[in-house]
Parts: sequence; C-alpha cells; structure tokens
Amino acid sequence: MARNVLVDAGFVVALLSNRDSYHEWAASQASDFPPPWSTCEAAVSEAYHLLGKRGALAVGALLGRRALVISFQLAEHLEPVTKLIGKYSNIPISLADACLVRMTEIFADPVILTTDQDFRVYRRHSRQVIPCVTPE
Repeated sequence: MARNVLVDAGFVVALLSNRDSYHEWAASQASDFPPPWSTCEAAVSEAYHLLGKRGALAVGALLGRRALVISFQLAEHLEPVTKLIGKYSNIPISLADACLVRMTEIFADPVILTTDQDFRVYRRHSRQVIPCVTPE
C-alpha cells in the first residue's frame, strides 16, 4: 500500500456528498486507503466551493481531525507548478491538479485518489505515469 495517499477535490466531494455519483466509490476507497490523506490548499478550496454551505462543516471537520492534511506549500514549488500549468494548458490543468502532480514528484510512494481522469494523462517527472485510483 502507498505510504502517501493524496486526494483531490473530486474525491473529497464524492466522499462527503451522498448525492455524488461517485459517493460509494469514494467511501470504499476511504476504507481501503484510510486517513490521513494529504492534499493542497487549492484542492481544499475547490472542495469548499463545490460542496457549498452544506459541505463546509464536513470539510472543516476532516481538516480539524487531521483526516485531511494540507501538506504542500505552493510558494515553495511555484516554478515547477507553473511549468506544469503551461505544459498541460491544452487539457487544461487546474492549479489544484498541478499542485497534486507536483506532490507526486516530491512525496515518496504516492497514490492519488481522484474522480478526475485527467490524472491518467498527466505525467510526473515529465514521463512517469501518476499512480492514481479512479472510478471505473
């Protein structure tokens, strides 16, 4: 099992919203890959936005009990993240996705839990497939 489990906003939203079409998948992954999960501020911001008022307390609770941990400082990785945004501008890549790709480059033995199939297109260190778990 991966030592560093990274999550994007899609996973967080699916986990916290039983109306999300990927809710059951996310709940299953949460069991298979128990917290703590690492993420970036941009992904947390996206999750707050997508979940709205109803989900804000639940995201805050995940952060408060450290099940969801912000483990990335954009300021320390600004150049490689902006290069990724330029490289994948045709997809396009979000700031959160670029930060998570960068996290796979700097964290040992990473895996991303995501509902975003674009992580199958992105590459870490320019050529390496990003280890990720997505819904079928």
